Amino acid sequence: MSDQLKPGPWLTIHKELGVEPPAFDNRPLGTFVEDYAESIADNSALRYFEREISYRELNELSNRLANGLVTLGVGLGDVVGLQLPNVPQYGIALVALSKLGAVACGVSPPLARAEVANQLEDAGIKVLISLDSLAKSTLESLDSLPQCVTAVIVTGADDLRQPVGLELPILESVTCKAYLELTADASPEFNQVDLPPDHICLIQYTGGTTGKPKGAMLTLRGIMYNIVIAHLFRPWEVGTETAFNALPPTHIGGCGTFLWAFRYGARMVLIPDARDIDHYCQQMIECPPTRLSGVPTLYQMIADHPLSAEIDFSHLKFAMCGAAPITGEDRKRIEGMLEGTVLSDGYGMTEGGPTVIVNPPQRCKPESVGIPIPSVDVRIVDVETGTREMPYGEAGEIIISSPSLMKGYLNRPDETTNSLREWHGRTWMHSGDVGVMDKEGYVYLKDRAKDMIIVSGFKVFSVEVEDKLAGLEFIGLSALIGSPDVKRPGSEIVNLYVELTPEAKQLDPDQVRTDIREFCRAEMAAYKVPKVIHLVDAIPLTPVGKIDKKMLRDQAAQECAD
Repeated sequence: MSDQLKPGPWLTIHKELGVEPPAFDNRPLGTFVEDYAESIADNSALRYFEREISYRELNELSNRLANGLVTLGVGLGDVVGLQLPNVPQYGIALVALSKLGAVACGVSPPLARAEVANQLEDAGIKVLISLDSLAKSTLESLDSLPQCVTAVIVTGADDLRQPVGLELPILESVTCKAYLELTADASPEFNQVDLPPDHICLIQYTGGTTGKPKGAMLTLRGIMYNIVIAHLFRPWEVGTETAFNALPPTHIGGCGTFLWAFRYGARMVLIPDARDIDHYCQQMIECPPTRLSGVPTLYQMIADHPLSAEIDFSHLKFAMCGAAPITGEDRKRIEGMLEGTVLSDGYGMTEGGPTVIVNPPQRCKPESVGIPIPSVDVRIVDVETGTREMPYGEAGEIIISSPSLMKGYLNRPDETTNSLREWHGRTWMHSGDVGVMDKEGYVYLKDRAKDMIIVSGFKVFSVEVEDKLAGLEFIGLSALIGSPDVKRPGSEIVNLYVELTPEAKQLDPDQVRTDIREFCRAEMAAYKVPKVIHLVDAIPLTPVGKIDKKMLRDQAAQECAD
């Protein structure tokens, strides 16, 4: 077998659009903030409700936190956990940790106390910065914290807006400090330390391709390079952008938005609760966006809200949509709301650094997630061995080669070896996602490998069926999962979960099921037609707005057991 792969067809489109891979810039995040504290000192870096934090203030606040962390023994390479929602303290901490050369590790707020303890120990977190309510509900109820944890810093959501007195958790054998107390008398001076390109600056926990949380180790060079190459189709303009972030920062998409904004001297508007669409729309009315990013459900909720008509989208340059493409009438409706801005679908994963594929607004194919960004190679290979490249138009696993790939999974050598594999002389990340590529290099997602349903040897791609069902006006949201078919070993039963629109919830359930089955029989092969249809009040979503199929599979398994 030749060690050389044929050049990807997407390179022709790169040439057509005039984009080329840039040189590496290994300057850490703290360096950019220091520069902007001089060049655009009065520009807003963060907005939280009505509170604006300038780049001068962001630099000083991060310096104070860096000095406070030093007093707690944090230095080069130490891991600091960030158990925080979308509050300014998260962004301040990212900059402070960059300046120290410490490692940031997001600890997701929804985690149960045992899960928090496991991650603290697995990541070797030395100091944890936690929201006061989370510290009380998770940390205080633990018998003890892992030995690696030496200090906990507790902050209130409004510490930098309308601070109130905090009740610190009672923790044995651990120093516990209030954030404002730690930083109040700390020096506002601290210079970014020199860091090598392969420095691990972020450990981001992810379900990966097998579901069990693992810490993906992301390097300085990989992250800072990905920030640039991910936006070459619509480059950021330094000091002029207003971006919005509603994704939780413990998700790579939310964390990435902080990194992008600070890298380009942008103003980032924080939305602490993505479900509060009133607040989201009001903030966009007051601060017209130039950059938006979100998942399909978020865009749809904004478009459905009456206040969306009052938002000035005329300054919008780029609207990124992740998790799944938006197609059909939904896409037309959202792009109409955005005053003609083309939704730019994207595809990525934590292990990819994260962005891998973007749909160029100038050359968009709405049904796809786009083409590989400059410096990134994507191939579709057979699911069974991962060594045979599939012809254009045929489904297989998406694999990725990129300068931004993770260094590996922390403490998981076997998982790393399984996910990062050598092929044609390069390292490739095996995504666990199933897709096809067309002759121009556009990638079309079919499913997660674990969400693909096998019926008597035939493959059912859940996303394909869900997209078709979106054409039924009475369906608000749908999700397809497989459950074991006890009568046919190795085969699965197609289960459909349906959340009806508010107007349709008064319809006769039996008639709804009949209508769905008739529609499916007319629109798709018989093996794809759902055998069991569950009408539910609400389909569960993950914290970032994706359908939580793991929870649905657990529900289906419980129903079978009962």
